[in-house]
Amino acid sequence: MIDAHVHVWSLRAPGHEWPTAAEAAIHRDFDLDDLRAVIGDLPVEGVVLVQSQPNDGETDRLLDLAARDTLVQGVVGWVDLAAPDAVARIGDLARNAKLRGLRPMLQGIEDTDWLLAPALEPAIAAMRDHGLRLDALVQPRHLPMLARFAAAWPDLAIVIDHGAKPYAATGMLDPWRGEIAALAARGLWCKLSGLRTEQAAGQPADALRPYVAHLAACFGDRLMWGSDWPVIGMAGERYRDWYDAAMRLADGLDRTRLMQGAARVFYGLA
Repeated sequence: MIDAHVHVWSLRAPGHEWPTAAEAAIHRDFDLDDLRAVIGDLPVEGVVLVQSQPNDGETDRLLDLAARDTLVQGVVGWVDLAAPDAVARIGDLARNAKLRGLRPMLQGIEDTDWLLAPALEPAIAAMRDHGLRLDALVQPRHLPMLARFAAAWPDLAIVIDHGAKPYAATGMLDPWRGEIAALAARGLWCKLSGLRTEQAAGQPADALRPYVAHLAACFGDRLMWGSDWPVIGMAGERYRDWYDAAMRLADGLDRTRLMQGAARVFYGLA
């Protein structure tokens, strides 16, 4: 197995912003030893570490951790794409073979169309030219914008994090359903992750079946599993709980492709 979406953090690290005390279930330090403990006997041989803080320091820390621990097969970092030195920063980071992508934290930016700003084009071109991927941390409001972005950057590999965080708490499927299908038709990839934390308290995992079925039908072998650990703890879920639910809900999918193959191909892992 390859877990395509894992976080670690230290509350004492410079620039740490989230989680705060308001997210009591996950408001503590999490490291790779904690991850190994919750993985247990599942055959996870590698993970993709994904940034959780919008600062350069965390990206450097994740890459340092990846250099010291073979469990980390790839890192998705953060760069201020609007900064004057963004192109140089991306070039420097791209020399590290463990850096596989970047993730601007779009869900926290008020301007839904921020990613389309002309000022970002040099940084995005640098990502493309260095073979980096874009993790799209988006909500349903971003999907029309993401379609325009993908059309403008057809050579940039894009994966949608957490199925674009559909409105699972209310059971609403549209317009998310059609907009996701349009992005899949453009060749984007998607992570089967983060859905439990979009549900209301007490909703069972099986209530996600229409969302998972739609993602499976649209993305097929471009759908990859991620735990979104430790954020999954906000839903009261254990690592194994989400693995079991995904195995139950992902009807008709090649389990090997879902659980490792898609992540290996998309991120270019060994």
